[in-house]
Amino acid sequence: MPDSPTTSLQAASQDARRPFVVVTGMSGAGRVTALHALDDMGYVAVDNVPLPLLGDLMRSTVGSPGEMAAPLAFGIDTRTYGFDPHDLVRRLQELRARPDIAARLLYLDCDSDTLQRRYTESRRPHPMAPDRPLLDAVAEERRRVGWVRDSADMVIDTSALSPHQFKQLLAGHFALGRDLATRLSVMSFSYRRGLPREADLVFDVRFLKNPHYVPTLKPLTGRDSAVAAYVASDPGYRPFIEALKGLLGPLLPRFDAEGKSYLTIAIGCTGGRHRSVTVAEEIAGWLRGLGRSVTLSHRDAAVAGEAGGVGASI
Repeated sequence: MPDSPTTSLQAASQDARRPFVVVTGMSGAGRVTALHALDDMGYVAVDNVPLPLLGDLMRSTVGSPGEMAAPLAFGIDTRTYGFDPHDLVRRLQELRARPDIAARLLYLDCDSDTLQRRYTESRRPHPMAPDRPLLDAVAEERRRVGWVRDSADMVIDTSALSPHQFKQLLAGHFALGRDLATRLSVMSFSYRRGLPREADLVFDVRFLKNPHYVPTLKPLTGRDSAVAAYVASDPGYRPFIEALKGLLGPLLPRFDAEGKSYLTIAIGCTGGRHRSVTVAEEIAGWLRGLGRSVTLSHRDAAVAGEAGGVGASI
C-alpha cells in the first residue's frame, strides 16, 4: 500500500533535519558503548561535552554549503565539566524547538547492584565516589540525575543487556538512512528477572505446558527441537500463536504509518528458557517471512551467572 501524502511529507521533513543525540544517564550504564555504536553508524560522536560549548561545537561541525550537516552524538554526564541536569534539559528543549535539528535525549539506566559490579570489575573510580562507599555514590548520582529520565525521548536499561544486544537496540532506534518500515525486535525474558523496560508489547506464555518439569528437557532451551515440539504439543499453543499473529499483523502497517522507528515485542515465561524462547523464535520467523527487519534475542535463556553485559564499557 503506497504511503499517504501526509506520511511522505512527514518523512521528508524528518529526513531534512539534522540528527542530534545527547547520551546521558547513570555513570557506568554504557555511555561509551553507545557513543562507539553511534560513531559506527555515521554520527560525529564526542564525549564529555561541556554544556557551555554545546552551541560552538554544533556550529563547528556544520557541513560545506550544499552539503548535509553531519549527524551528531554528544555524551554528557556527571563527570562532564560544569554538568547541570537542569541546564541540560533546558538546552535540549531549545534544540527541540529548532526546525533544522532532530534532537533526541537518550537516557541510559542500570540497577545499582549491576553498576557496583561493573565498577568493581573495571576498578575504575565512580565520579561521585572519591570519599564515600560506591553504593552511596550511585544513590547520590541517581538522586541528582534520575529525574532527567522524564525528559528523555528514550530510556534504555542496560542491566541485563549484552553489548551486542545493546548495539542492536541502538541501531534500531538511531540508524541513519533507514526506510520507513518499523524495525522489529522480538525478545524472550523471564518474569523472575522483571519486565524488560524497552518492551512496547508484552505477552505472557506461562499458561503453556512447562518443559522445566521434564528431566530430559530441563537443561535445554526453547531453541532445541525437543523443547519446541513439547511446547507446541500443548492444545492451547497453536490457537494462541494464530491469535497473536492476527493481532500483530494489522498493527504493523499502522506503526509504519505513524513513523515508529522501532518496536520491541517481548514474550515472557517463568524462567525465560523454554516456552518464551520457543514462541519468540516462531514469531520472529513469521515476521521475517513477511519481509520485516527483525532482531531476535533471548535475555534470560543463558545459564545463570554467565559473564557478559555492557559493563566493560563504563
